[in-house]
Amino acid sequence: MKITGLSILAILFVLIGCNNNQKKELSKQTKKPNILIILADDMGYGDIGSFGSEIQTPNIDKLVNEGIQFTNFHVGAACSPTRTMLMTGVDNHRAGLGNMTEIQADNQFGKPGYEGYLNDDVISVATRMQDGGYHTYMVGKWHLGHSETTIPYAKGFEHSFALMESGADNWVEQPYIPMYKAVHYYEDEKQVSLPTENYFSSNYYTDKMMKYIGESKKDDKPFYAYLSYQAVHYPHQAPKEYIDKYNGVYDEGWEKLRENRLAKQKKLGIVSKDVDLNTDNAATTEPDWKIQDWNKLSNEQKKFNARKMQAYSGMVDNMDVNIGRLISYLKEIGEYDNTLIVFLSDNGADPNQLTTKPGFDKWYRANYEYTFMEDYNGDYSKMGLKGSYADYGPGWAAAANTPNSYYKTFSTEGGIRVPFVAWFPKFLEKGKMVKNFAFVKDLVPTMLEVAGIEDTGSFYNGKKIYPITGKSMWSFLTGKSKVLHNDDEIIGYELAGSSAAFQGKYKLSINPKTKGTGKWELYDIVNDPSEMHNLASKMPELVAKLKAGYSKYEKENGVVPVPADYDVLKQLIKNAERGVAH
Repeated sequence: MKITGLSILAILFVLIGCNNNQKKELSKQTKKPNILIILADDMGYGDIGSFGSEIQTPNIDKLVNEGIQFTNFHVGAACSPTRTMLMTGVDNHRAGLGNMTEIQADNQFGKPGYEGYLNDDVISVATRMQDGGYHTYMVGKWHLGHSETTIPYAKGFEHSFALMESGADNWVEQPYIPMYKAVHYYEDEKQVSLPTENYFSSNYYTDKMMKYIGESKKDDKPFYAYLSYQAVHYPHQAPKEYIDKYNGVYDEGWEKLRENRLAKQKKLGIVSKDVDLNTDNAATTEPDWKIQDWNKLSNEQKKFNARKMQAYSGMVDNMDVNIGRLISYLKEIGEYDNTLIVFLSDNGADPNQLTTKPGFDKWYRANYEYTFMEDYNGDYSKMGLKGSYADYGPGWAAAANTPNSYYKTFSTEGGIRVPFVAWFPKFLEKGKMVKNFAFVKDLVPTMLEVAGIEDTGSFYNGKKIYPITGKSMWSFLTGKSKVLHNDDEIIGYELAGSSAAFQGKYKLSINPKTKGTGKWELYDIVNDPSEMHNLASKMPELVAKLKAGYSKYEKENGVVPVPADYDVLKQLIKNAERGVAH
């Protein structure tokens, strides 16, 4: 066969055409894409296999391997502030959760933006989606208000099954902390009770979401679904077979686990070969945040603590299995290929052991059969099961956050840097790792762009609102733009006195003296995520610029600074005693 120049040109046109058609344009979709947001609770950065973990997470790993993995994604350092931004694209100080109610400082009560619920100055993404022709579903932890006007049903969710509090027992309808007299669940607009048999939170939430999504098959409308697991918030609980799966895995302790995870992260290319672990990871005045030397524990203490990490890992594992169940269901009903799936955590790992707080120990003894080491009489097989309360303390929390320093509520990377993946092979490059900075507020404008729904700015249906301040990631995700946030853009952040200003690869941050030095510190968070090398003295001009940027952010968003003597754990106890939570 003779190949002419014309033939070669024709072949090239075909090849170019095939390449261009590999990733379709949203505007050419015959049906709008579905959107599924899966949120883990208090999960550490290194708790997923594809982020360095030994925990079995094949379903999330598959999303990572077939999607876009962000290694520099940031959120708020606690539950409700992150969820506020995830729901609105607006800073949490404007949207009603300037601080988490449970730890709100005395001077913040009654101030605008500190209402303790998703206020009326913002519009939820669910409302925008519903008005834009989407079915809207929410299942799991809400923690953004519990009145008739602030439950998910009132904020744009067509169907919802939601826990109102910051957490709860995963086996039965019971509070997990003494500041709650009861826990409250709502299905749509009605308060309901949990099933008394065959209930485990992650299993039940997944079943509910599949039921809601199945209902959308009655018509041709797309869905926006928000699945907000309690996993892996305290108490750490899981079916026994998931916990037993990790027998022996954690017997060498938290220091060894941190080392193993960091080595895997380096191999995966998540961090550079030069990154070291911050061995001074708990240089703080708070004893609950100090990491004990594993080798100084007794054999019995080692067994007790190893089983604690097993309970945590079993809970992660079970969540992953449930995500797999949901994905299989989407395939079964023909919606899998037309769904943007996003997975992330709401903040970093939680080191706090509330059972050790004054007065709290009595409550746990009265409400849980198994909490303290002596409760088990040397047999830890019931840990994580019905009737047990398990947390895991700073050692395992530090390992969960590998390689990032410190924990939840801190403005360090361990508090605000989380695993993130966006999966949609029809449009997104497969197996791409991104090290660009991104922030949780960016998700709402991204979802609106994917759904083809207009961002109406400072007004919605004639009502003046705070506009979305996040930036759509879609052009960046699809490769049309090489930049997500410009290198000269300064992004501010604050929670409970822990503050930060981001610009490019740099972060200027401060933590109160109970949690840190009480001074502004500068880090290159791309090359130094463990925050070992404070650059403040070497780059004073950048420090000054970022401090000015933070001051502007503080003023524009109505931040009410906490008092100089503010202590997050003491405030939690104080707010519990004064009955702040319901």
